[in-house]
Amino acid sequence: MTTSVASKPYMPICGDDYLLTEKQKRLMTLAHDLGKNKFAPRAAQLDRDAQFPFENYKDMKDVGLLALCVPQAHGGQGADYATYAMVSAEIGRWCGATALTFNMHVCTMMWSGLLSEDLDMSPEQRALHRVHQKAHFARVVNDGAIYAQPFSEGGASAAGAQPFGTQAVKVEGGWRIHGKKIFASLSDAADFFGVLCTEKKPDTDLSRRDTLYLAVPRNAPGLTVEGDWDPLGMRATVSRNLIFKDVFVSDDAALMPQGIYFQAASRWPHMFMTLSPTYMGIAQAAYDFTVAYLRGEIPGTGPVKRRQFATKQIAVAEMFVKLEQTRNLFLRAIEDAKIDPPKSSRLRAYAAQYTIMENAQDIARLAIRTCGGQSMLKSLPLERLYRDARCGSLMLPWTAELCLDRLGRETLYEAGEKDE
Repeated sequence: MTTSVASKPYMPICGDDYLLTEKQKRLMTLAHDLGKNKFAPRAAQLDRDAQFPFENYKDMKDVGLLALCVPQAHGGQGADYATYAMVSAEIGRWCGATALTFNMHVCTMMWSGLLSEDLDMSPEQRALHRVHQKAHFARVVNDGAIYAQPFSEGGASAAGAQPFGTQAVKVEGGWRIHGKKIFASLSDAADFFGVLCTEKKPDTDLSRRDTLYLAVPRNAPGLTVEGDWDPLGMRATVSRNLIFKDVFVSDDAALMPQGIYFQAASRWPHMFMTLSPTYMGIAQAAYDFTVAYLRGEIPGTGPVKRRQFATKQIAVAEMFVKLEQTRNLFLRAIEDAKIDPPKSSRLRAYAAQYTIMENAQDIARLAIRTCGGQSMLKSLPLERLYRDARCGSLMLPWTAELCLDRLGRETLYEAGEKDE
């Protein structure tokens, strides 16, 4: 039995024989319809002008997708991890920059909601977290607030190798934040920035165990957005720099209680794989375009059919093999996502992240070669898909290099084991 998630049958991001719940079908239909009818027509102009997709976010707000991972008890869609991943990949199929920034927003809700429910907290921490959750979720559901999730600082902190350089000092009623974040997606659009920073304690070295996760309002005194944004790809993410100079946030800005982020990073590794659905969508889009182009179905390219040439058929076959390899690893990995996964699941997550990021750009490369000279035109989406795909392997916290490094180390050593 095939899965149809739109009025006109198409190949869903999960394949046409993957079992979906009714909720998943409904949410993927929303993503598909918005993507095809609204996001795709806007994508070229947004990319050309490096302009944030404000209209896309308004559309997502109107259909409830901004509240995708807000619990149903708080008025949201209550989507789980796998549902988020498939919906995000469907959005990425039509506009990579929208999907990538959507990840930053939705994962803020996921981390402070679904994911935090699995973590160990004292009764006092849990009760206070419930109060903070209610306020954050209400902003999204009632006001359409957008949350960002700035990670990078230009060093090893975003990869988990050292404490975040952005620091917070406890003061009466809240925190004072000092520091800088770079490549801060949604810098021109977010209402709140979910900032990971290190609590600076008197006479104590900075520690990753003291990581705080605080929501900083964009209008907070001392917060400035700086720098130009004119990158190779993912241009509509508008990921400029954030500067924090003595920025005060109150205690209720906490997205997680003190010390809980470190526990999450240690016990819920799939929380760092949430960028990959965007690139799964880009890989699918490059394949979809190539097939339609060779069949003579792309408007504006003429009715010429090229599918009868053996070289074209072999190229599409190569793309299909890579796409299916990528899709199946992607689906298995998102099914694995949970707290304290076994070693095999954690390694598979690294392998999935690496495969998706590398294969997306290779599928886009094959698409460019197969479709030929017209694929270089900005009137067609392939050159944008190619540029966007090139950026995936660089994305922290799990870059392609870091995934290989961790796979190599963790397959050869058990936890705590050292060479003599």
